Amino acid sequence: MLKYPCLVLDHDDTVVQSEATVNYPFFVEFLKKYRPGMTITLHEYISLCYEPGYVPMCKERFAFTDEELLFEYNSWKEHIRSHIPAPYPGIKRIIQRQKEEGGIICVVSQSSQENISRDYAAHFGVQPDMIFGWDLEPERRKPSPWALEQIMKTYNLSPAQLLVIDDMKAAVGMARAGGCPVAFAGWGRTEFPQIFEEMSSYCDFTFDSTGKLYKFLFE
Repeated sequence: MLKYPCLVLDHDDTVVQSEATVNYPFFVEFLKKYRPGMTITLHEYISLCYEPGYVPMCKERFAFTDEELLFEYNSWKEHIRSHIPAPYPGIKRIIQRQKEEGGIICVVSQSSQENISRDYAAHFGVQPDMIFGWDLEPERRKPSPWALEQIMKTYNLSPAQLLVIDDMKAAVGMARAGGCPVAFAGWGRTEFPQIFEEMSSYCDFTFDSTGKLYKFLFE
């Protein structure tokens, strides 16, 4: 019997290593074209995406307008069609084991449904049971609990039967609003002690490796 019948996974930097290998290089090139002379390091990028968040970072540090943000998002979507991020080592066996045991995999992410579906096909040979991406209306995206409510309604599950697994604060707000437990996917944040400590304090569980999450879920 599965500890959690449904895993609610984030995508970027929880399942795939997109921040450092795809999103940051794209953002640097975007700045060169549309904010010449302005730069950002990888460490700054990761820290600012965490706090205050990606959109506030773009508006406050780089003075992006709403129109520019939309253009940047559409440009990123086009870029990522030909740049597939690698999965974190060990995440594949978690996803496959959950499915093999008859469990449910849902994705709630700030990535697009198109990219999530493609990455699962390329890396895992399965598709999530439900995907809630950035394509949703803003009021239905994280930290809104709307996605969790849809999952529980669709599969007749209680909040305790879902485990939200994510690396960012928005998921904590979503999980708390939905009454669901939340685990910090800390394997991509071990080089950021402040983020690691803060997220650990917010979440019910913390894992610094996918192997430890696997043991928690299945052993």
